[in-house]
Amino acid sequence: MSYNLNHLKELESESIYIIREVASQFERPVLMFSGGKDSILMVHLAMKAFYPAKIPFPLLHIDTGHNFPETIEFRDRMVEKTGAKLIVGSVQEAIDKGLVVEEKGFNASRNYLQTAALLEALENGKYDAALGGGRRDEEKARAKERFFSHRDEFGQWDPKNQRPELWNIFNGKKHFGEHFRVFPISNWTELDVWMYLAQEKVELPNLYFAHQRQVFERDGILLADCEYISKRPEEESSTKTMTVRCRTIGDMTCTGVWESEAATIEDIIKEVAAARQTERGGRADDKRSETAMEDRKKQGYF
Repeated sequence: MSYNLNHLKELESESIYIIREVASQFERPVLMFSGGKDSILMVHLAMKAFYPAKIPFPLLHIDTGHNFPETIEFRDRMVEKTGAKLIVGSVQEAIDKGLVVEEKGFNASRNYLQTAALLEALENGKYDAALGGGRRDEEKARAKERFFSHRDEFGQWDPKNQRPELWNIFNGKKHFGEHFRVFPISNWTELDVWMYLAQEKVELPNLYFAHQRQVFERDGILLADCEYISKRPEEESSTKTMTVRCRTIGDMTCTGVWESEAATIEDIIKEVAAARQTERGGRADDKRSETAMEDRKKQGYF
């Protein structure tokens, strides 16, 4: 299926321009990589931006240790294919060092613990800009971000004190110890991403496509059964095999799966076009409070 839409070309051009601006303005950029479709799109755009040369900055994955195995397999395969340098920040190492404390209980997750591992990895690498695949349509806190989002010397974000961005002029000036988070695909929607990936024939993890998996329901969200989640007795008894797929990919303890028969990317596009709930509607970590994402971003989360 072909999607020869002018706005996809415009979005691609804008994103590539921003990626090149980062390479021009900053000394040590890094590209955040989670194994999800948005970060895969970012890698694809970066490859286009600098072709025929390799991507001139490394990829950084913050590994919770509780990832879907398919995510890690795809990550390693993609790194080998592209020749990119991969740096891994480990939540488990942060726990072992005493930087963070493992959560306990049924709702325990390592998703919140990623912030400390991320800030440590950025500090160790002396990175002054971190490119991410955040989009403004994902979640209300992400909608407040600029393309160039300033972070102070503690890695923190102040949503009320952001720099104006006039036309395509981006201000990357900073003081020593500060850095920027940069979001080149801010103006893309979930549907744009899928149509573009289909048009470009980009390889994707099989998690995004319908497959059989054991799941159980918690607070209206289907979670994949795994060793990292402590289940209540009633959840043990209600576990069943269903045909599901992921709309987002993250820590298994908080990433919901969706009942779906979408086996091809064209099926996914039709499903997303008809959806009435955002992709992060299945993320348990966003439901801890009304401002869960914004609170984490203020502390240094991506």
